[in-house]
Amino acid sequence: MSLEALAGTTVLVTGAGGLIGSRITSQLRRLGARPISVCRLDAYPSEVYRDRFGIDTADPDFIVGDIADPELMRHAVSGCDYVIHAAALADVAACTRRPLDAINTNITGTQHVLDAVADSEQVRRMVFVSSASVYGNGNSLEPAHGNLPTQFVEGAAVSPVSVYGNSKVWGEYQTAAVLGGAAKSFAVVRYFSVYGEPQVVKENSHSWVVAWFAMRGALGLPLHLNGGGHQIRDLVHVDDIATGTLYALVAPRAHNETVNIGTGTGTSIRQVAELVRGHYPDVQLVEAPMPPGDPEGGYASVQRMEDVLGWRPTITVAEGIARYAAWLRATPDAIPDWMLQAAAA
Repeated sequence: MSLEALAGTTVLVTGAGGLIGSRITSQLRRLGARPISVCRLDAYPSEVYRDRFGIDTADPDFIVGDIADPELMRHAVSGCDYVIHAAALADVAACTRRPLDAINTNITGTQHVLDAVADSEQVRRMVFVSSASVYGNGNSLEPAHGNLPTQFVEGAAVSPVSVYGNSKVWGEYQTAAVLGGAAKSFAVVRYFSVYGEPQVVKENSHSWVVAWFAMRGALGLPLHLNGGGHQIRDLVHVDDIATGTLYALVAPRAHNETVNIGTGTGTSIRQVAELVRGHYPDVQLVEAPMPPGDPEGGYASVQRMEDVLGWRPTITVAEGIARYAAWLRATPDAIPDWMLQAAAA
């Protein structure tokens, strides 16, 4: 089914203030849909939301609020044809430091979203945004052989190794239990490593390697290769992530399915560093110890994605990194103050 089918529909997007959620709402508007946005707007400084993600809190369709508020979720879901539940405490390091916050948002909040969707007569389908972190270190149906990276397949047993991954596994199973019990259509999408402009790094986080490396490169700082940089990531540009999510919303075959959103290609952290250094040639690569809990990683099996959604990503890693570097050159003030201060120290 074409995404043009979303024209004239109303779509609730939780977490709409973030990188991915704001990109999804932008695509919805271009398609002629009306997005209703819910977000707490507390993960970044206010200027990031305003200047980077283009959030207008004066928009009556943008609700600044918490998905853990059941009355708010019932109000937000009312009148919507579709729901994309992307809100989460999505920072793995933050979830580890603050597990009760992760439970409040990723579990309690998700339950309130599910209850509101289950009670709605109008919602046609909900997409629950999950993560490749549910695979953990890779109990895959197609395990690594020798030095080959692991391919993560949807039918493999989940084996999360983090608070964040645990919360996403719970969300997947609870989505199936609550919406399946209410005979309400749903789809689960497992995002792999999302990157792309205007992504802004967070202090004390270890995610978003493209943004980390590019911002360090722009400041002339060395790029640290933990464990030699041999970890594998399936890097998916945020534009492709948003498009894949919308296909999961409308594709008939996505009904009650779980689908990876990835490129099917593994890229090592060292390869990312080399691509970033192509834009900042004076930057040095420095090997560093492997931090505890850093997964070796792998890449997505994309067969089910192609079969179910009839779609696959189009932006290569080299193109995506070039786009990010160009954006950063044009927007140098995107580098956060804490990073500038650390570079000057």
